[in-house]
Amino acid sequence: MSPLRSLFATLFPRTCACCGDVLVGDERRLCLRCIAGLEYLPSSAAPDNVAERKLLGRFDFVAAMALCSYVKEGVARSVVHAMKFRGNTELCVEMGRQLGMALLRDGRFDGVDVLLPIPLHWLRRLGRGYNQSALLCRGIAQVWPRPVSVGDVVRHRYTRRQSLQKASRRVENVHRAFRVKHPERLAGKHVLIVDDVLTTGATVAACASVLAAVPGVRISVAALTVT
Repeated sequence: MSPLRSLFATLFPRTCACCGDVLVGDERRLCLRCIAGLEYLPSSAAPDNVAERKLLGRFDFVAAMALCSYVKEGVARSVVHAMKFRGNTELCVEMGRQLGMALLRDGRFDGVDVLLPIPLHWLRRLGRGYNQSALLCRGIAQVWPRPVSVGDVVRHRYTRRQSLQKASRRVENVHRAFRVKHPERLAGKHVLIVDDVLTTGATVAACASVLAAVPGVRISVAALTVT
């Protein structure tokens, strides 16, 4: 390390996005303790697949999985909050890499042709500055190479934040919120919908419902966390 970089690292040390401890060695965005503390879930083939259970009966899908469990006071919850509300875009990409490694190991998603991040309405994206699901896809593609769909499905109706809605209102909140803008790009493809948090499944189901009308499309789902 050059003297200038060494001085910079001393004055402005890299810290863990979750606990705030100083990162050492090859640690990236998260310290090893927080990475080990993430509430990891078993593979999608496990008997109690929470992600698939939430989506079952809502639309036809090939497979669904989530990397971690989103629980109160949990590490995964802190990570998601840093991604969405503290502007940590690099953490989004890094967690996408972890999700991509899980997809690579799983095997049930090998036939996926394209990654589709859950779209944000342009006003929400303008306010946040980025789409965390799109950054997750960027990280996934770094370790599990797949093209990322950009602009093929859009969120054309502004909706209130799902996290602020009661479970009974979430389906209504995202009803007809999405539109397939370029169906010809997705026709005949196996599309993996990617989201950060799978709660009731209403948002993913609303997106999948318009996507299912594309000729020959097959759908799978991957979420970073599931409640």
